[in-house]
Formats: sequence, C-alpha cells, structure tokens
Amino acid sequence: DTEVGHIATMILNDGGKDTPLQKRLAQTSKILGLLSLGICVVMFFVGLWKEQPLFEMFMTSVSLAVAAIPEGLPAIVTIMLSLGVQRICSDKTGTLTQNRMTVTELASARGRERPDGSFARQLLACAALCNDTVLRRDGKRSVLLGEPTEKALVAAALSLGLFKDELERKYPRIREIPFDSTAKRMTTVHRLPEGTVRIVKGAPDILAGLCGRVWQGGRAEAMSESTRRRILRENEDMAKEGLRVIAVGAEREGAAERGLAFVGLVGMMDPPRPEVREAVHTCKSAGIRPVMITGDHPATAAAIARQLGILDAGQNGGGRDGKQGLVLKAASLSLAGKSAASAVLTGQQLEAMSQEALVRTAPAVSVYARVSPEHKVRIVKALQTAGQVVAMTGDGVNDAPALKAADIGCAMGRGGTDVAKNSADMILTDDNFATIVAAVKEGRVIYDNIRKSIHFLLSSNIGEILTIFTAIVLGHASPLLPVQLLWMNLVTDSLPAIALGAEDADEAIMERPPIAREKGIFSDGLAVQMLIEGVAIGALALNAYLIGARFYGLAMARTMTFSVLSLSQLFHVFNVRSERSLFHIGWFSNRRLTASFLICLALQVGVVCIPSLAAVFQVQSMDMAQWGIVFGLSFAPIPMAELQKLANRKKE
Repeated sequence: DTEVGHIATMILNDGGKDTPLQKRLAQTSKILGLLSLGICVVMFFVGLWKEQPLFEMFMTSVSLAVAAIPEGLPAIVTIMLSLGVQRICSDKTGTLTQNRMTVTELASARGRERPDGSFARQLLACAALCNDTVLRRDGKRSVLLGEPTEKALVAAALSLGLFKDELERKYPRIREIPFDSTAKRMTTVHRLPEGTVRIVKGAPDILAGLCGRVWQGGRAEAMSESTRRRILRENEDMAKEGLRVIAVGAEREGAAERGLAFVGLVGMMDPPRPEVREAVHTCKSAGIRPVMITGDHPATAAAIARQLGILDAGQNGGGRDGKQGLVLKAASLSLAGKSAASAVLTGQQLEAMSQEALVRTAPAVSVYARVSPEHKVRIVKALQTAGQVVAMTGDGVNDAPALKAADIGCAMGRGGTDVAKNSADMILTDDNFATIVAAVKEGRVIYDNIRKSIHFLLSSNIGEILTIFTAIVLGHASPLLPVQLLWMNLVTDSLPAIALGAEDADEAIMERPPIAREKGIFSDGLAVQMLIEGVAIGALALNAYLIGARFYGLAMARTMTFSVLSLSQLFHVFNVRSERSLFHIGWFSNRRLTASFLICLALQVGVVCIPSLAAVFQVQSMDMAQWGIVFGLSFAPIPMAELQKLANRKKE
C-alpha cells in the first residue's frame, strides 16, 4: 500500500520482454530446427529410394542435418555483441546538457530584477533555506551536495555571500513537508527570534494559486488578479526562454499556505551541449523520434526541445513517420518511431485521456511536460500498442516500471538508482545522450553483421544440401562422406562467420529507417538471395563432382567436391560483407576476415596435401590441373556476385 510497494507491483506485473533481436533469433532457430529435421528425413528416404546403402544414408542424413544448422551462431552472436560493446565503451561523447544548472534570471511581481540587489538577497535566502542541498566547506572551497536545481539556488545565494549553513544556524528548520511530484512544491518552517516563518518553493503556476499576498517594498500586500496574471505571464516568458522557473513564497507566524506571500521567481538554465543537437539530428535521419518527458513547464520543455532539435523551430512539435522511438526523461528519451509528431502534451491532458485515446495521440507527441512518474508506463505502452519499438531511459525508482515495460530499458549508470539499473536491459555508464545514439548505431552494425553471418552460413549450407541431394536424386553415390561434411562445417562455420562481426558500418547506416517490429531476419529478399547463392555454390560443387567422376574416379570426385564446396564458401564470405562492390569497400579492409580466410584456406589445403590427414578424411592428393579446376570453380562466386551487385546498382 506504500508508493514503493505500488512501484514494485508495477514491475512484477509487467514480467519483462525479450528484445527485438532475441525474438528474431528465437524465430530463426525455430525455423532452422524444423528445416534440418525435414532435410534429414527427406534425404534418408530419397537415398533408400535410390537404393543407397542404409547405414551410409543414415550417417549422411544426420551429418547433413548437423551441417544445415549453424550451431556456431550463439557463439558468433555473443562475440559480435562483445565487440560492439567494446567499441561503444571507447567512444567518448557529450551529455544532453552541460550539467551546470545556473540561476540566470530573477523576477518579482513587478518584473525582472537585478541579480545583486536587496530583492535578490531576500529571494535567494528564502530559496536556500527551503532546500535540502548540503554545503560543506573545505578551507576557502565550498562543496555542494544535492539535486542540481537545488544546488543552483544555493550556489546563487553563495555568490551574494549568503552561506546556507550560516542561514540555517540563524533560522533553524523545525518542520518540513518534502517535495511531492503531485503537489509540485516543498515547504519548510524556520524559527525566527520573533516567531516562525514558512517558506514554500515550487511550480509557479501552483504557487500563484496558493499566494493571497505579494511582497512589495519589504512588506506583504494583498495580491490583485492583475498582479497574479502578471506573475504567470512573467513565468511564461521565462519558460519560453528555456529557463526552468521556480517560485518562492513565504508567510510569517505559521499562517496557512493559502495565506502565503509571493516573493519572486528564479529562472535557471542548464545549457544543452552543442553536439547533442547533432545527435538528435542523427536520430531523426535514422528514423528514430526522440520524445522528451519532463516535469518542467510546457513552455520550458518546448523551448529546450527546439534548442535540441526535438521540436522544429516555430512549431509545436516535430518528427517524421517511422517505427522506432527513444523516450527521453527530462534528460530522458523514448526511442519512438518517426511519425507526424507535432504536439506538446501536459500531464493534466494525459490524465484526462483514456489509454485508447493516448494510443492514437502518442505518435504525434514529441514533448510531455508536467508529467508525473505514473504517466511514464502509460506513454511507453501507448507507443508499443501503436506498433512502435520503444527504448526508455531513466534513473529513479519511479522510472523502474517504464524501464521494464519498454522494449529496451536504459538506466543511467552514474546517477541511476539500483532499482532502475536492475529493471533495465542495459546501463549507460556515462549518462550521455549522444552515447545512446552511438549505441543505436552500434546496434545496427551488430544486427547487420549477425544477419551477414546468417546469410553466409545458410547460403553455404544450402549449397552443401543441394550438392548431395541432387547427386543422389540423379543416381550417383553421395558426393561427400560424413566426416568431410563435418570438417567442412567446422572450417566454414567458425572463423569466417565470426570475422564478419568486425565488419565496419555501412556509410548510410544512420540514414535508413529502423526495422519494423514484424520483420524477421530473412525479410527484404534475404531468403531468396540465400537460395540463389546456395544454388550457385551447389552447382559449382556438382560440376566438380561430375568432372572428377568422369575423368578421375569416385575418390577424386569426392576430393574435388569436398575442396570446391569448402573453398567456394571461403571466397563467398567476401561477397556477404556488403551490398556494395568489393572494389568500393576494399578487398582486404576487414583484416580479421582476411586472416580467417587465410587460416581456413591453409587448413583445407593441408587436409588434402598432408598424407596423414588425407587418410583420415579419405581424400586423394591432387595435381596442378585438378587444383586449377578446384580454384577456378571456387573463385567463381565472387565475379558472379559482383555482376549481380552491378545489376542492382543500375536498377536502383
């Protein structure tokens, strides 16, 4: 029944979700498992139909089923993720703001005031007293410990020679009502020589309604409606300048809060870092819509959002159409997709909406202002229901349910609570927004490289399956022995596939739209492409088998098939690196791939040329003419792929 208990219930009830990558890999594994079982059964009965020896067909079928499954994929994915994390951690980037909240403007009921006059001393003394920041002195140096907004108020008072510890000794705190996100204010009561004083600081629109009087010239006067409107207008003007505005009120002799006297407004600025605007622009180019969620005034939120590029200048919103988004929580973002975003929504408006209405509205909202913690889960779930992939950043206990509900929860590593970190999928160690954008880019590189590995492994495996299946259907003996199949699986499914994880990002990787939630790994024509390439590899290997069988006998035919299938796959790995030509990206630009190719090439040639290994794998030594045929057929996938890439470029 407590607030913490309520949050814990929300976390437990959510249950968490797999990431999009986990879902796609699980789906891929299921498909491959069923296909391998089907291949094993079909191959076995086709062999029996063609009167192949029972035991030989059993061993061949099982070996082929093993070869059809890229069992190294879990290790490959783990290594690729590790490489990606290593690259992210070494990339130093900027924070969303400079993390230097500073008081820049002061205002009374009359308007803007000097930052160093008697009014400033009175206002900042009250703001420093109604404050939980701790001031520690180390010789001539003062250290402030506390929340950034409160520290800024104490620092401003300090600049006028008002030390918080001295103020508290002179006016000790005897009672307090801590800040509440619903009430949006904090109250402290202090003892004076002649009685007590109640000081309240909080949201100006809230305090303006609580104050019945106003400090004018050192004394409290009744507040007229015109004065109240002038205060609210000043608050609006300061908010439009991108300032976070705090109002301060005071009342002597322990009067009720509604008898408060309005003291003044304090405007603070935490300047955005210049590089963050570029990071937001990169997000938009990548089809990712940053969404700001903040407790600030709507005008303040909109002004900061425009400075960062989250809202377009002169508009009440911004964004483009898409399927992915980043929820940014006052330093907090939601990865929500490009949509025709054009609105700032307040917590009060959100509270009045049904969840169905929010689902319809959320894709058009770039900024949520005056939002309470309980609204965050509603926002995340509304975006998900609208078909968008949502990442949520956060640091507090109140953020934990939204972090867990999001597709990707990202907790702040420096300022984040343990509850937030434990609820998140990943922890951002430097609390920098631009690092999130770098992580998105790295995530796309990792996903692309995992897809390339699957592309390489399955197109190669399809070639193996078709070679054996076609030969048996045509009435020939199996072109490969089980031990040869397993060796080939070991050589081609290991180092080259892992080395694809070191492939650099495509030049336009952050200019393409995100992957829709419903798309699988084999989408966008990958399944057809793998089949075509598998058929090509299988045809080349079958040619080697037929040439060998006609001119050199069955043992040499198997040796040549074994070599062509292995080597053609090693050459084929270069084709999978990019949809662009090898002449454009550089043949040897991925040094790890080049090294893995040379190692596997040496292993394959060694199996054929070293007599003791040749005996184990039942292969024969080949002469120069036979090696020439093998290498000619094995290299063929590269010019074939280059011609296909050229045709695709002309088509585009």
